[in-house]
Formats: sequence, C-alpha cells, structure tokens
Amino acid sequence: MQIVETTNEGLKRAYAVTITAKDIAAKIDGEVTKIAPQVRMPGFRPGKVPANLVKKMHGPALHQEALNTSVREAIDQVVADHKLRPAMQPQIDLAPGYEEGKDAALTVSLEVLPTIATPSLDGLKLDKLVVPVSDGEVDEQLAKLAAGAKNFVDAKKGKKAEDGDQLIIDFLGKVDGVPFEGGAAQDTALELGSGRFIPGFEEQLVGVKEGDEKVITVTFPDDYPAENLKGASATFDITVKAVKVPGETKIDDDFAKGLGLTDLAQLKGLLRGQLEQETAGLTRTQMKRALLDQLAAGHDFDVPPSMVEAEFAQIWQQLTQEAQGEEDPEAALKEIEAEKDDYRTIAVRRVRLGLLLSEIGQANNVEVSNQEMQMLMAQAAQQYRPEDRERFYEYVQQDPMAAAQLRAPLYEDKVVDFLFDKAEVTEKTVTRDELQAAIEAEEAAPAKDAKPAKKPAAKKEAAAKADAAPKKEAKPKAEKAEAEAAPKKAPAKKAAAKK
Repeated sequence: MQIVETTNEGLKRAYAVTITAKDIAAKIDGEVTKIAPQVRMPGFRPGKVPANLVKKMHGPALHQEALNTSVREAIDQVVADHKLRPAMQPQIDLAPGYEEGKDAALTVSLEVLPTIATPSLDGLKLDKLVVPVSDGEVDEQLAKLAAGAKNFVDAKKGKKAEDGDQLIIDFLGKVDGVPFEGGAAQDTALELGSGRFIPGFEEQLVGVKEGDEKVITVTFPDDYPAENLKGASATFDITVKAVKVPGETKIDDDFAKGLGLTDLAQLKGLLRGQLEQETAGLTRTQMKRALLDQLAAGHDFDVPPSMVEAEFAQIWQQLTQEAQGEEDPEAALKEIEAEKDDYRTIAVRRVRLGLLLSEIGQANNVEVSNQEMQMLMAQAAQQYRPEDRERFYEYVQQDPMAAAQLRAPLYEDKVVDFLFDKAEVTEKTVTRDELQAAIEAEEAAPAKDAKPAKKPAAKKEAAAKADAAPKKEAKPKAEKAEAEAAPKKAPAKKAAAKK
C-alpha cells in the first residue's frame, strides 16, 4: 500500500492511496480459505470444493468484500501514520476505471480537529441565581389543579343551560329520516362550549331545560372519519334528562385522595417538589450559559468547516420547521433567511465550544462509563420498533461516530458539572422573572457580534449553544376516544376552521 499526502492546508488533509492488486487478491484467497469448508456443490464432498470453483461461484461478492476491507484498512493506516484526529468521516473516492485484477487508486479527503491548548480553569466565576418556592406559588398550582378537576352538580329546576353547563342527554341521529349506525346514545354527558361534538351541535342546545325534547340539524364536516357521513346533513332527536352546573371543588384531604394521594399535605409536597425541580433546571440553564460565555470569550481557534455545516444544517432544519407552523410561513421563512449569517455564527460558536469542552474533559479524565453508555443506548433504542432494536445496538457498537454522537450530550453535561465544581460560585436569591430575564439576556449573547436581527431573542433562543438543558416533551398525550362516534367533531378540522 502506498500513501502520499497531497493536501495539508489548515484543517484540510488529502491523501493519494494505492492498494495493489496483489493485496486485494491475497484477501480474496484468505476469504476463500475461510468459507470453503461451508461450501456445498454437487459432485464434491463437503469442504472439498476446489478454491477455483469457490471463486467462480462467489467471485463478485468476494472481490467487493476484499476491496471494502482494503479501503477500511487504508483509512486506518492513513490516520495512524499521520497521527490524525478526523473531525468527520473521511471522504473516499475510487479512481474511475477500476477493474478487478488492477491496483485500486483512492483519494482520501478529510478535515482534522484543531490542536487546542489545554484551557486554564483558574478565575472562573459564576452567579447561581436561585428562586425560592413560596407557599403562594404552591397554592396557585393547587388552584389550577382544582380548576381542571371539574365537578358538576344538579342545577335548579327550570334552569336554562348555558355555555359551561353540562347536559345529560339521549340522542338519535338520522340522515334523510333514517337512523345511521353509531348515531344513537343514552345518558351522554356533554359540556356546552367544550367543542367536543361536531360544529353546530352544542350551540343549538344552549337554552334547553331538563325534560325538553328538541330536534336539531347539523352538517358533518367534509373530513369526518365515517365515509358515509362526510358532508352529510343530519338531524338529531334530543332528550334532555338533566342540566348540571359547575360545582365548587374543595381543596382538602378528600380532593388529594381523589388523586390517589394520602392527604393534602402530600399533594402540596409534590407540587412544591415539581416547582423546585423546574426552577433548579432554569438555574442550571442560566449558569451553563454564563459558563459557556466565559469560555467562548477566552478562546478563538479555527474549527472544521464540515462540522460547522453539519451543526448549521441542524439549526436550519429546526428553524424552517418552526416557520412552517407559523400563521404566515412565507413571511417567517423570509425573516430567518435574512438572519442566515447570524445562525451560521451560532453554529461556529457551538462547534468551538463543543471542541473546547471535549478538550477540558479529556485533560481532566471526565468519562462516560459503560453503564451510562448502555443506558443511553437503551433510551435511544426506544424510538425503534422492537424487532429493529438489536440492529441499532450493533450499529452503535460498530460505528465510532454513531457512538460519539449518542455520548456527546451526556459527556458535555458531565464536563459542565466538573467546571461548576471548579468555579467560584456566588449564590443569589432572585425572583422567577429576574431569572428568566437573565436567561433571555444570555440567549442573545452567541450572536452579539453578528448583524442585529429584528427579533433576536425570539428566534435565537432555539439555536443558541447555551440552551443545552434537556427540552421538555411538547406533544400532549392523545385523549381517549369516546364510545359514541357519530356526533363527535372530526379530528382536526374544527381547530383549523377557527383560525
């Protein structure tokens, strides 16, 4: 194998590699020797098939495997001989016109990680902004919880139903005077104004009283799940069996027991713990951003363009997805397009800080243990189907880059915790608003040297490197489907119509 360096500019390297036909042929012969005992062919005893026939049967596959193995070994040798630290996977180009039996000429192109002087950790100073949780905040959360636990009681005789009241009704749905499947139910609870039934259904029941019988006419949405009812006009015979009004929810031990707890004190303790956990997360985010700002201000070195492009691609994908969800996607896309250079600046900062934290971690023996790595793999595997999880484990174990990407967030957090221990930390008691203001001020810091944007805090919040705290899952759990299908509104149409 011959290796000749052809490019050495900044962080870019390129090498011309020649793998001889003799080396490839030797690998093919070795593979034939390995598989020959398992080859079966009519007229030969097991394991006695001549090598030339084995090659004839499996020649193309054997050659491809030998070539792939040779290329992998060539890359490993390039990295080892030149003591390289690749930033990304090398790009391999096989010279055109290659045929079996000839030397293979390759071009290996890659970017290497910069050499970073081990940073001094002296002089790190951080403010830890702490928000104490007050009894009033706990009571406020209790009130919200109670408001969500609606309790309806019988209304006074003769009361006319209004939005917010609950009706207990029987109904029978008909299309062209004929009842349709799934269009009837008894003793159904319906909260007026909830939007649970199809448009026009609840509105026509405002003003009814207990004992009333009424016929209403509605039109099913065009996207209604039942094919035979899409866009159909229907009538519903309604019998009002009861009118109920919202009752007062007492916040006491019984309320807590209704939630599966022992008493009100335990419920308050849980709510206080949740608030403390939330504010502790905000405090950590503020401290981490302040730490990263100090590190970024004291270090400036070239970063691999390929890593910057990969980071920028992630930022841009997130921003464009968010823009598509805006009321005016075209205007939102135009706005972020105008700030594209700002986001590229943020990508550079993120890569530089990532490399810097990695260097600090390596210099101070910060590691992700095997047990922690197994936990990361188990968590990541949950996004795959059960039958694909084993393949995911094998992929991560065999691909160093995949393993590094999986390990990176936890490793970074461990390095940050190490730096917190090394820093001089001053604890300050603040309000939640003051803590939030400090976080928002630091969100704009990564792009402070970039061209000012119209809405820096609103957009760059999603992209700033300092926003490294784990994101909360935003997707709500799916609501349980009701038994009666007919009068329910279509899955998503009504919300869209309101906009």
